[in-house]
Amino acid sequence: MNRLRLAVLCDARDEGWPSMELVGEMLLSALEGPLSPEVEVTALRPSLPRLARRLPGLPPRLALNADRFAGRYLALPVHARRLARRDAYHVVDHSYAHLARSLPAGRTGVYCHDADAFRSLFDPRERRPAWFRALARHVLSGLQRAAVVFHSTQGVRAELIQHGLVDPARLVHAPYGVAPEFNAAAEAPSPPERRYLLHVGSAAPRKRLDVLLDVFARVRREVPDLQLVQVGAPLSPALRAQVDRLGLSASLTQPPPLPRAGLAALYRGATLVLLPSDSEGFGLPALEALACGAPVIATDLPVLREVAGDAALYAPPGAVDAWADLVLRALDGRTPLPPREKRLDQVKPFTWEAHARAILRAYQRIQ
Repeated sequence: MNRLRLAVLCDARDEGWPSMELVGEMLLSALEGPLSPEVEVTALRPSLPRLARRLPGLPPRLALNADRFAGRYLALPVHARRLARRDAYHVVDHSYAHLARSLPAGRTGVYCHDADAFRSLFDPRERRPAWFRALARHVLSGLQRAAVVFHSTQGVRAELIQHGLVDPARLVHAPYGVAPEFNAAAEAPSPPERRYLLHVGSAAPRKRLDVLLDVFARVRREVPDLQLVQVGAPLSPALRAQVDRLGLSASLTQPPPLPRAGLAALYRGATLVLLPSDSEGFGLPALEALACGAPVIATDLPVLREVAGDAALYAPPGAVDAWADLVLRALDGRTPLPPREKRLDQVKPFTWEAHARAILRAYQRIQ
């Protein structure tokens, strides 16, 4: 079999989305490593143009969003059209799905991580301005043009089909893997000086940091020396006000951005890892935590049960009292945690090589 010539289009380097950087990095590592006899890879890893960010006086967030718009919708489509001819083209992130409009029909695929980018088009509760919905339709038109659309869980597949976003015949299951840094030592880690609950994720509303903070406040009434470590979510003014109102400032730690080895160490030392999200496409922190041997309590969502199985405990979405009760029962042993061996076994099928192989096989079929 001739080697497939595959172009991989990653997120812009300065988007600041660690999860998408991880997905792109791990995919390229597998394609350029164990799968290299079958594929010749060309990677497009652009940087956003620095236009608005050079202007004095603009708020940093506004300047970044302006440069993001110019990069995603103006500069990158031009780069895509100028790519040397390849057998297939893979867009790593569905936020860039509109690039499929600039790439050869029938030979381009897009990885759809979740349906959130398109939710304003089918869910009346997702109220967005007209310009946002127009961009969502533009991006969706690229996704619908793709010859193949990859997804991480059957939950994402079901939602794409339910809302008529993608032809089911073009969907391919390619679950994520676990980066090598996320592993458990041969022996369980020594207990840290102070016990802490750990949350890893953004401050997007669906992550429900408001629930996390309320749960932690209630648990601390019974376990006053407990700490909360939150990684990856600069707090909004509303969340900061909630921290102050609940009196949690002294017991909440938010470390600066960590390398994967540092994050793995936090997982290994955590008393419990909490994922109170209302919605997830996959729930990668749950898998990373289990790979490090950490006990996990997650929202009872089909997607999270698909990923974590019976290696985690589950609480109802948004139910602060039920969450606090389960956390307290897990802390004092009234509710047994799944055994460490079960947690480690749960992650074994999830590898980045398997992820890359599923993607490669799909392109080989449409070649």
